[in-house]
Amino acid sequence: MTPSQRIAAAIALCFAAAPAWADINVGISVSATGPAASLGIPEKNTAALLPTSVAGQKINYIVLDDATNPTEANKNARKFVTENSADIIFGSSAVPTALAIAEVATETKTPQIALAPVELPEARKAWVFVVPQHNAVMASALAQHMKSSGVKTLGFIGFADGYGEGWAREMTKAAEAAGIKVVASERYNRTDTSVTGQVVKLVSANPDAILVAGSGTPAALPQTALVDRNYKGKIYQTHGAANKEFVRVGGKAVEGAVLPVGPVVVASQLPDSHPSKKVGVDYTRLYEEKYGAGSVSSFGAHMWDAYKLFEAAVPVALKAGQPGTPAFRQALRDAIESGKEVVGTHGVFNMSATDHYGHDERARVLVRIEKGDWKLIGDSK
Repeated sequence: MTPSQRIAAAIALCFAAAPAWADINVGISVSATGPAASLGIPEKNTAALLPTSVAGQKINYIVLDDATNPTEANKNARKFVTENSADIIFGSSAVPTALAIAEVATETKTPQIALAPVELPEARKAWVFVVPQHNAVMASALAQHMKSSGVKTLGFIGFADGYGEGWAREMTKAAEAAGIKVVASERYNRTDTSVTGQVVKLVSANPDAILVAGSGTPAALPQTALVDRNYKGKIYQTHGAANKEFVRVGGKAVEGAVLPVGPVVVASQLPDSHPSKKVGVDYTRLYEEKYGAGSVSSFGAHMWDAYKLFEAAVPVALKAGQPGTPAFRQALRDAIESGKEVVGTHGVFNMSATDHYGHDERARVLVRIEKGDWKLIGDSK
């Protein structure tokens, strides 16, 4: 055997002795149908754009629809873990469905990146990370704008679930800190077709402004009803309304509404110095090349940010164990929690043991709906 043949044989032996790493499996549950469909569809669309390898490892994405049903979301999560050996779960689109997945994530010690702003007690949050901005980050931006606009009294109407309650809590804190009094507070269900009773009470309280805490197309219902009742005060929405389906359904009634959004919503309008401008513009281009001009959504971008957190964590986790094992899942969780300055479309993530949202003020801008589109107005103008 010649020297070159001996070298070739030795290399071949090394490759033969190398371990055959398993694929990394990612379970994705989104609300592609049901009340949160306008959130889940762009998330599902974005899942089809995700890279299929990270750090040389093949990635398998298993995508299921939970129909905005917590029971279905829970079933999907259990299927991912028991049948697909999922190393991580992305989802779901709405707070109730994301919470249903969190039960499984905590029970099975499988990391979850939620696509809705869930709130969990300390004992249940170790395995759950969140890509949408914490409501407190967005509420403080709204309070600043309200104060600078002369708002002294505020009315509130939100979903009768975790999303609405979370916003009621954080907006009350932010409003009080800004010297604004909440004078009326109402709730409605995602599937309601009328909020006349609640709106009558709000208008009767005569607040300077009203905040609607809903998401997707159901967020348009209270604003439409307020306009129909000839309410003349300012109307604010939350980042849950930041999609074009909301604007389409609300039509002229939602013109002029102010809401806090992630930077990706107005990526092209951001200054070049903003850390999320490039990734936001790149994601927008990628999405619209496949789905059409003007089709990009902040909710689809949450899926992209889930991937960015996952992408940053995989190389670290691979040093601790093989995909498909408890050691890898633990290492993946730990790597997400310790990740620093991970740039996403919605801001920059700095997770920690006490903060599984990881966002700061770089994760928000304020926009006004003008002529059916988003107009950047800054944090407090």
